[in-house]
Amino acid sequence: MIHTGELIERTLREQGRTVTWFARQLCCTRPNVYKIFHKESIDTQLLLRISRILGHDFFLDISDQVKMDLRDKQ
Repeated sequence: MIHTGELIERTLREQGRTVTWFARQLCCTRPNVYKIFHKESIDTQLLLRISRILGHDFFLDISDQVKMDLRDKQ
């Protein structure tokens, strides 16, 4: 299963962006960003905002994981 918060953090770091920048884009505090990084799952509306901010389709990542899990069950 994908840990969504870790995926968001990894994507942010790969883009060379800071937590401070990300917090400003989300209109939240740095401690709240770190809380997001620790969440295994995230509300879809928040994930949509994050996807737009980072220009990354996290829903596609989750969908790909679901497809792999379904294939493994067959």
